[in-house]
Amino acid sequence: MSDADRLRYTKIPLNNNSHEIPALGFGTLIPDPIATKEAVRISLEVGFRQFDCAERYRNEEQVGDAMRAVFKEGKVNREDVFVGTKLWNNHHRPERVEPAFAASLKRLQLDYVDLYSIHTPFAFKPGDDQDPRDSNGNVIYDDATTLTNTWKALENLVDEGRCKAIGLSNVGLKQLKEVFDIARIKPAVLQVESHPYLPEWDLLDYCKKNGIVMQAFAALGHGIEPRLTDDPVITAIARRVNKTPPQVLLAWALQRGTAPLTTARSLHHIEENFDVLTLPDDAIEEIAHSISTRVRLNPVVNTGVPGFIPRAS
Repeated sequence: MSDADRLRYTKIPLNNNSHEIPALGFGTLIPDPIATKEAVRISLEVGFRQFDCAERYRNEEQVGDAMRAVFKEGKVNREDVFVGTKLWNNHHRPERVEPAFAASLKRLQLDYVDLYSIHTPFAFKPGDDQDPRDSNGNVIYDDATTLTNTWKALENLVDEGRCKAIGLSNVGLKQLKEVFDIARIKPAVLQVESHPYLPEWDLLDYCKKNGIVMQAFAALGHGIEPRLTDDPVITAIARRVNKTPPQVLLAWALQRGTAPLTTARSLHHIEENFDVLTLPDDAIEEIAHSISTRVRLNPVVNTGVPGFIPRAS
C-alpha cells in the first residue's frame, strides 16, 4: 500500500466541534467471539481507526478485550481510535438509557466512547429480553416511549462527559428531522444501510446540509443477493482501475462523503478493505448513473428487528 493516496485516512468533522470521525470504519457484527477478538486486533494493526459496536451484537466484551490488548502493547493509542456503540430497543425508556450505556462501557473496558447511538427508532418492551415476543411470536413494542424522549436521555450522557457525541441509526428522513428539530445536542452521526443499490441521496443531502455524518452500513452488500460485488458496472470499473470490487465500493462511498462500514474476519480481506484508493471522476459518475437496481438488504427499518443478526437461542 502507498500512503501517497490518503483516501482511506479521510476524517470527517463532527457537528459538535469536539473531534473528527475516521471515515473508513470497521463493523464488529461478527457472531463468533474468538473471531471477533482476532478481527478487531488485526483491523487495528492494519490501520482501521473507527469501530462500530452495539449491545445487540452481543460481543462488546470481546471487542474490548482485543482493543485493550493492542492499547497495552503500545501499538495504538486509545485517543487515536474512534469507538461507537449503540443502545438497543429494550432500553429506550429514559430511565434505562444510562444503565445500558454504563453496561456497554464496562463490557468495552473503556472510560468513554466517541459515539453512542440509538440502534433503531423502535422501542421494545423494557426488560432484559432483547427480543421480546408474545405467544404468537410477534415483537412486543413499547408504545409509551417516544424516540425524542430517548434522545433527551442520550443528551445527558454527553453532559456527563462519558460520551463525546450521539447519533441515530436506521431512521428515515422524517424521524431524523423530528429529532434534529427538538435536539439540544444535535445528532452527529446517522447510520443507515447505503450502497449503490440504496444510495439514499435525500438523506445524504440533508445530512451534509446539517453537518451530520452519514455512516453507511452494508457498504459491500453483506454478501446478500443481488450481490453488489458481482454487479457488472462495479466489476468493470474494478478491472479498469486494477482494484477489487469491494475496494471500488468503499472508494465510491468515501468519495461521495459518507463513512462506510466494512466487516471481515481474515487478514487478507481486512487488508483488502483498508487498501482503498481514489477512483477517477468518471468511475464515480458511472456508479451513480449507470446502476439502476434498488434493493434494501436489511428490513430493520420496518420492524426494528435486524436482518443481519440471528435471534438469540
